Amino acid sequence: MKLILSTHNVTLTEAIEQHILSRIDKLEHFDRWAINARVVLTHDMTKIPERQFKCSMRLSVPGPDLYAEDSENDLYAAIDLVTKKIEQQIRKSHNKRKAKKHSDAAASKKSRQSD
Repeated sequence: MKLILSTHNVTLTEAIEQHILSRIDKLEHFDRWAINARVVLTHDMTKIPERQFKCSMRLSVPGPDLYAEDSENDLYAAIDLVTKKIEQQIRKSHNKRKAKKHSDAAASKKSRQSD
């Protein structure tokens, strides 16, 4: 998976980059068809202290892209919460695909039995 990492008013350290890479690897485990991930880290000093760091993530997958963002007072917490939101979206899309597959199979079985 390709990672595009951009920052705004945040110094990108090795620790931050490694933290993001570990979270992206976790997402890649859930959806191996992900094409790329775009992560934007922002530090806005004009906002209240509880919401200074913002992390947004866009995961390109076949079909509609997955997008999540979160603002926290800690950058690492914002990254973790965004990853959790994307993970929930991946699980939801997988469950939808499974449910559609099962409902289609049940409908065809019912039509075969009625013949």
